[in-house]
Order: sequence, then structure tokens, then C-alpha cells
Amino acid sequence: MQSPPMPPPGGLPPGAIPIPVGPGGQMPSPQQIAAMQQQIAAEAQKHGMTVPEFVEHIKAQRMAQLQAAQRAQQQQQQQGGQGQQGGPQGPRPGPPPGAQGQPQPIRPGPPNPLAITLANFLKSQPLKPRTCIINGERKDMFRVKRALRALQSPAYAKLRAKNPGLPEITDRASLENTFKLLPMSMLALRVSKVDPHEGHDHPPKKGKRVKGLWTVKIEQQQDAGDDMYYVWLYEGSQIMRKVYGALALVLIFTVVLYPLWPLVLRQGVYYLSWGFLMLLGLFFLMAIFRVILFCVTYFVVPPGLWLYPNLWEDVSFLDSFRPVWAWHETTKPKKKKKASKSVNAESAAQLAGQTGHPPPAEATTTATTTQIQTAPQQRSYVAPRVEELADDE
Repeated sequence: MQSPPMPPPGGLPPGAIPIPVGPGGQMPSPQQIAAMQQQIAAEAQKHGMTVPEFVEHIKAQRMAQLQAAQRAQQQQQQQGGQGQQGGPQGPRPGPPPGAQGQPQPIRPGPPNPLAITLANFLKSQPLKPRTCIINGERKDMFRVKRALRALQSPAYAKLRAKNPGLPEITDRASLENTFKLLPMSMLALRVSKVDPHEGHDHPPKKGKRVKGLWTVKIEQQQDAGDDMYYVWLYEGSQIMRKVYGALALVLIFTVVLYPLWPLVLRQGVYYLSWGFLMLLGLFFLMAIFRVILFCVTYFVVPPGLWLYPNLWEDVSFLDSFRPVWAWHETTKPKKKKKASKSVNAESAAQLAGQTGHPPPAEATTTATTTQIQTAPQQRSYVAPRVEELADDE
């Protein structure tokens, strides 16, 4: 039985059940504590012991393991000191068993087959992935809560019936541990959004920003919070990519062997190439003719006529030839009219201030209602007067 990591038994009273502490000093939830207590009680019942006796038995085993690890480490250090005299390197001591409960760095390696099965399952689920940029490459990114929701669906239960090796999900802890098979096999890693210009001396460039396209970086702590994001490093099966590569090589090899083709095939390719060149020449002639037609109609019947006006627009192939012709579009100067209206209003206000008469009312009519806007009346100009006051006695 592989027991959970426990703190040193010296700081606990006899018979107390030790509670494992997560990385960073994070205490487990009440549900996790209840589950651990039930597991310890079941294991104690299997061994025919009470719970306090079983806990003391685990403590004794752990102390024996720690002492054995310390002795082995001392022996390895002594052997390493002797090996350094005869060679440049000696054997490196391995980590003690007590360090298994500490967070270990994820090292790249061959992925777990169960993790690959889990990744294929999640890729087939509606996780609503979004595109992000990581290390200059575009990858798919998904939210953790959608992946956890997919693991709690009946589809995962059917997958587990076909693959009994997949973990069973009973609570939140087992759910997160099942999801963490992905980062442990380097199939998906947790990322966070970063500023691409952070740490640069120049200000951010005013380029066209693509909505929803994040620049992300990989986080060291691979947690499984609901609002966290993971990026797919697993690209799925590469069988079709290999098939396409093989077909491309066969096609290139076939073209290279053109002199060895049968005479009928070579004649067919010859006529097809001439037909393609003729179509390409007609296209360029049409492009030149439409420019000449516009130049002529621009002076004869302004504003000018375009043949296939959408020929060079960013549209589909069929829409490039629709409509067949159209008049040249001219933009009317709207800003000048607004400027002239403002100049007329300013001149009317100046005239009213000089004469002392209010400006005439302005009326604007529409198809439905009529609005009359009257400028506020200004008071007539009154010259200042000086009044003499009698002296106070």
C-alpha cells in the first residue's frame, strides 16, 4: 500500500491521524479529509487493527524508511568520495522517499498510453478551443472547466468501460488528478496571457489586433483551476500527415519521370498546358481592355464604366466576375458641407451681435416630422451711463 505523505510523527500526539499538507502549505478540503479518514479506516480493517494502531504502524514504517534512506545516502556519499579519487564523477544519490510528496518538475518523456486516450477523448469534446500564440507558433487553447465538465459526462463513463485503466472519478480530487495526466505526459500545459511587448524599450506597435488571439507563456505550477487555460501540445494522430507526405513524394517522382510517360499521356499534358496558357493570356488581355475602356468612358460618359468591377477585390472566384459592368463610384465631399454650415452659423451670430437683432430661425424638415430650431434671442446693446450721487452730510 502506498500511503499519502505524512509530516514527521514527532509533532503529533499518539493515535492522531496525520493530515498531509499540499504544496505551498495548502490544507486539504473537508471532503478530502473525510475521504482519507475512510481510506485509513478501511486499510486498518484489512490489516485487523484499530485506526490508532494502524496509524502508529504507518509511522514506524515511515521512520524505518527515512533511516534506511539516510544510511543509503551516507554510503553513496562515501562511495562518491572514493570514486572522485579514481575518476571525475561518482554515483549521484537519489532523492529520499520522503521527498515524493513534494512537487516534482515535469520532465519530458514518452507519454502514457492512458493519457493519450484521455487527450483523444477531450479533443473530440466541444471544449470551444481558441487560437493562441506560444513561442511564435499558433496552438489551440481551452479552458479547464470545460475539460472537467467533459470528464464528468456519460461519454467518459463509456470510454472508461472500454478502457478500465482510466481513473475513476468520484470527487473533485480524483477529477483533478485525472486531468493532470495531460501535463504529466506533456500533452497539454497550463498557460497565462502575457504582453508580447513586455520588457521592450520601444512602445507597443499600433498594429491591427486580432480579436481573441492571445500571446501566452507556460506556467511552472500546473494546477487545475476552473478559470485556468491549457494549451494543446498533442497534435493527434500523424498517420494522415504521413500519408499526405508520401503522396506528395509520389507526385513529384511522377513529374520527374515525365520523359518515360507513354506518348498518349505526354500529348495530353502538352495540349492541356497550351490551353492553360491561352486562358492566362485571355485574362491579362481582359485586364488591359477594362482599363482602356474605363479611360475612354471617363471622358465620354463620366464618371466612367468598369468591366468586371470586382475583378481585383478580395472576394471569391465567382464573385470576381459579378456584376459584369458597373459605373465608377465617386465619393461626395461631405466634410466641406459641414464646414460651410458652421461658417454660416458663425457669420450669422456675429451679424446679430453687431446689429442687436436675433438671427433668423432655422428650419429643417424630414419625411415624417418638421423641426424648427430658433436661436436664443440676444438683448439689444445698451450703452453704459454714469450717474452722479449726492454727497452724504
